[in-house]
Amino acid sequence: MPTIAESDKVLVSGANGYIGCHVVRTLLGSNYAVRGAVRSLEKGRYLSELFKPFGEKFELVIVEDITKDGAFDAAVEGVDAIVHTASPVDLNMHDKDPQEIIGPAVKGTISILQSAVKNGSSVKRVVITSSCAAVLHASPEPKTFSELDWNEQAVKEVEERGINASGLSKYRASKTLAERAAWDLYKTNKHRIKWDLVAINPPFVFGAPIHDTPTPDTLNASLRMWYDAVLIEGFKSEDYLCKQGSCFVHVRVLAAAHMKSLEIEKAGGERIIVSAGPFVWNDWIKVAHSVRPSIPSHFKLAQGYPEFKPQEYLVRYDTAKEASILAIDHTGADVLTRETLNDFGRRGWLTKED
Repeated sequence: MPTIAESDKVLVSGANGYIGCHVVRTLLGSNYAVRGAVRSLEKGRYLSELFKPFGEKFELVIVEDITKDGAFDAAVEGVDAIVHTASPVDLNMHDKDPQEIIGPAVKGTISILQSAVKNGSSVKRVVITSSCAAVLHASPEPKTFSELDWNEQAVKEVEERGINASGLSKYRASKTLAERAAWDLYKTNKHRIKWDLVAINPPFVFGAPIHDTPTPDTLNASLRMWYDAVLIEGFKSEDYLCKQGSCFVHVRVLAAAHMKSLEIEKAGGERIIVSAGPFVWNDWIKVAHSVRPSIPSHFKLAQGYPEFKPQEYLVRYDTAKEASILAIDHTGADVLTRETLNDFGRRGWLTKED
């Protein structure tokens, strides 16, 4: 199917979010026009100021409730492509009804795709931000996952245990069910639409934020975990820092992957994992200390366990599809860490050493 070209207009849902805001800036910087969807005018004011240098290339649209049928009907009119990044992230779902997160994730995804079916006559491609949460499952043994894998484990746990399922499983089930729903809707309507679908599946996303984040408490979930691990001494136990982890991708690289997924014809109809590699949390502490000469020396960093070296990582991803289709040039952990610490320093978020 046709792909987008320079000056085409892209609708980005969740434009004021961590990933969405980076996607908007990446598209604008490559001379695309962007219609950014936010839930209120108040949430959009920051974006209007941030992207003022791009003039009329950036416009806001208010979609108050993304879960309502027809919520995006007007927003999709006249755009050439859609990037759907809006989805709830809540890892503190203990003792909460799973539908508090599953409902908005699934309904929000279905809503924007249904609007694209009805009113998206000019749409050429839709990219949804899924997650590796929809790919992996918990395993005591090291495992490499690919796009063929689906997290049925989390869905089954939520079905069987309901409110008593773990908070992490509720979140992972929401991502799995939302992406499944997207592919089902696409396949059902494939015969009567002009656009095709791409799902981008990132693991943990790190890197300096550009959205409205006045305090560390307003960071998105993954970057707040990074902040806590690297900058708060004694945040977690040795067992956590040296055994717990996953894989990561730089948020700026992820934004570029979204744009490439709009531009590259063979990405159409694909589910693509975008990952730079594995980590345990202690790795980030060690990297932070290694880049200290290029950041202000008075920053206080967690000490972690300097001598620890992981013998193996429990989670890895097969990124052959990413390499063959998107040809991503990943940012390394050292560059990511240096940029992020310097950004946090400019914001005044770093504690001085005693």
